[in-house]
Amino acid sequence: MDVYVHKQKCTGCQHCKDVCPVAVFEMKGRGTTENPDAEGANGDTAPEEHKWKGVIDPAMKAKWENVSDGHKHFAHDNDGTSGGLSVAVNGSACILCQACLIECEGECITITDDNGTKYDSIYK
Repeated sequence: MDVYVHKQKCTGCQHCKDVCPVAVFEMKGRGTTENPDAEGANGDTAPEEHKWKGVIDPAMKAKWENVSDGHKHFAHDNDGTSGGLSVAVNGSACILCQACLIECEGECITITDDNGTKYDSIYK
């Protein structure tokens, strides 16, 4: 199983980490302008076009930046409840339960199973 996060779309909601039964995801900081990956935001198998480069997807920002749901959308660091970026640090442990795909606010998770079938998140 291969799992990665489209970093530009990640709101930092932490739902993926909270619902994953096998600890595929960790939350990392958004780095600095000079070094966006300073805190390990690109520690998964995301292809180059989905790696964190310090820029938030404008459509995601417009959709979530003013939502008051208790999450710190697009915050630099994670405070234990939200903020930062999700990184699929343990993608090989994925059991394809798809809980993360359903709960991901940013619709930014891709899972490829061992047969090459891709699954993308679609927020409920």
